[in-house]
Amino acid sequence: MKMAKRVLLFIATNILIIGTISIVLNLLGVRPYLSANGIDYQSLMIFCLVWGFGGAFISLALSRVMAKWMMGVKVIDPQTTSPELSSLVRKVHNLARQAGIEKMPEVGYYEAAELNAFATGPTKNRSLVAVSTGLMRGMNEAELEGVLAHEVAHIANGDMVTMTLIQGVVNAFVMFLARIIAFFASQLVAEDKRNIVHFVVVLLCEILLGILGMIVVASFSRWREYRADNGGASLASKAKMIAALERLKLNMNLPQEEEAQPAIASLKISGKPGRFLKLFSTHPDLNDRIQRLKMAG
Repeated sequence: MKMAKRVLLFIATNILIIGTISIVLNLLGVRPYLSANGIDYQSLMIFCLVWGFGGAFISLALSRVMAKWMMGVKVIDPQTTSPELSSLVRKVHNLARQAGIEKMPEVGYYEAAELNAFATGPTKNRSLVAVSTGLMRGMNEAELEGVLAHEVAHIANGDMVTMTLIQGVVNAFVMFLARIIAFFASQLVAEDKRNIVHFVVVLLCEILLGILGMIVVASFSRWREYRADNGGASLASKAKMIAALERLKLNMNLPQEEEAQPAIASLKISGKPGRFLKLFSTHPDLNDRIQRLKMAG
């Protein structure tokens, strides 16, 4: 059932993105970038910018809704009578006020054994902080506050928008360079084979360049994790932030759901960089994060 929901959401989101961007391109009057006279660089650049940034920003606009659907996040009513849930909302809102956020984030939880949390949303004033039930059960008050401070720091830093801009730039460059390379490659073969060669080279270049782009995006993601750790230390305390990371390190062998929700995995406070090439990891090693905090002034 969960998998069917994710597939349906994925298909619906992509239909929305394709439809919206196609309409925008028609409104802008963007012509085909290939003609008998060669390649139209202006049309190609607009085409790549619209597709590169369009998909990223539509996904950002829908990020809260997608997170709730993909992770099954239950948003907590601020007026809840549950002491545990009320305390969670109060902690997030107090940290948000400290961080200078004007409109309080939505606060929610999702069912999972993992000790993790994430923040998402299109703007600072339209954000969501969600924690796993495993984290709520497995952390003490100080550790929990450290995690929440880290997530609020992400919101205060505008990390969701920053990562969207970086992803948009990478997408646009990948599309532009792939088509430039494909055009010149197609000129090396007979005219009746140029279309198929152009198509194949675009596909291969987008895969290869996309892999390089993933390294760039992952690098920025790791940097923002360090910055959010420092922000969390400022909002809660260095001791609480270190305690939270130490607890996460102790629980790294618990079941994770990152493979099922890759978009959400990159937003979480904790990841497993050792399971894949470190260049592609969205999270730095926890030992490194802890050491950096201990050495910070």
